[in-house]
Amino acid sequence: MVRLNRIPKGVVAADVYAKIETTNPGNSIKDRMALKMIEDAEKSGKLKPGGTIIEGTSGNTGMGLAIAAVVKGYKCVFTTTDKQSKEKVDALRAFGAEVIVCPTDVDPEDPRSYYSVSSRLERETPNSWKANQYDNPSNAQAHYEQTGPEIWEQMDGKIDHLVVGVGTGGTICGVAKYLKERKPSVKAWGIDTYGSVFKKYKETGIFDKNEIYPYITEGIGEDFLPQNVDFSLIDHFEKVTDRDAAIMTGRIAREEGIFAGNSAGSAMAGLIQLADRFKAGETVVVIFHDHGTRYLGKMYNPDWMREKGFVDRKGLTARDLVANREKAPLVTIDRSATVELAAHILTENAYSQIPVTADGRLVGTVAEGYLYSEIVKNPDVLHGPVEAIMQPALPFADISTSVDALAAMLTPESPAVLVRDFKLDATYIITRWDIIRALS
Repeated sequence: MVRLNRIPKGVVAADVYAKIETTNPGNSIKDRMALKMIEDAEKSGKLKPGGTIIEGTSGNTGMGLAIAAVVKGYKCVFTTTDKQSKEKVDALRAFGAEVIVCPTDVDPEDPRSYYSVSSRLERETPNSWKANQYDNPSNAQAHYEQTGPEIWEQMDGKIDHLVVGVGTGGTICGVAKYLKERKPSVKAWGIDTYGSVFKKYKETGIFDKNEIYPYITEGIGEDFLPQNVDFSLIDHFEKVTDRDAAIMTGRIAREEGIFAGNSAGSAMAGLIQLADRFKAGETVVVIFHDHGTRYLGKMYNPDWMREKGFVDRKGLTARDLVANREKAPLVTIDRSATVELAAHILTENAYSQIPVTADGRLVGTVAEGYLYSEIVKNPDVLHGPVEAIMQPALPFADISTSVDALAAMLTPESPAVLVRDFKLDATYIITRWDIIRALS
């Protein structure tokens, strides 16, 4: 447990401590619940000697499972998403695990999603067991039995607020349950990301697919509701942008001397946003889930930060480009609509591309150049669904992204960028012509 002295100074009146989990064998808090899930599965007979452990993971749970599997003599097959850092995938393979990388921007029910692929592999693989960290109660129980008591003892019971990034929900709910049983006044603050469903569901009880957007932040947020997220134990969710999380991740290393991961950046950025909720004389504990080595190619890579528009730079930003636009809904087309309708929308509005949606979620793009080539090759394609000729979804950028960073994101494969103003709940599309007009 380490007191944070610089980042909160002059901003947060309460004392702030970080529960640092980077010294576990796999350098993350997930080691705790990974071992617990395996041991409970062994006791129940679900995991048998010589078996294969299968799991969908963002990397850290897989690492904990892989290390335990080496010691106990199990095989491992993991599915993950293409947004996870290369370092995480390489680390899993270093422990002998097979890793299958799946697309990020698909529904959890889609057969290509890392959830679905892991479930299929469990059905097809003899003597296998899927850990299912999202719904496995051993996840939260591990933190109720271990992490919660440790925090209570290390703080001598002096804790008023718990701040945790929420992904599977196991950490925050297991710890919060233990702390609230001993001190009911303890508040649990869940840190969410834009593109995730948690905050709105907590506040309204509505699972809104329109809340789901592609996001970069790793380890927190979800596009479904894991059973380990007990909303009754979480007092409030605070959303943090990808940009703020990435910048804060670097600040933790530079200003506090702690080499932590992306979810720590999210948690600290959320804590700062919540500063007015914490009073002098109170104590806040924030959990730093994993180690910075997992993110050397991302948040700790200056080139990557510039490419994503996360570096503070003077000059024009995406906000300047859309400042004079009317607040109108982004024009999209459902993937089941006909190609003929897409062509009509493009020609009538002089658009170059239209984002494609499925249940309100952005899943692809119809670009005029590719559409033209497909129609020329086969005019009958006009009567088919848009999803048959759609290309990958356009990249997302925050409204504060610099114009030069936006320009770098425009490529032949991605001729436009979607800019999201989360505070105004508005999405805009930026094209090359927008950049040219701004710079001319």
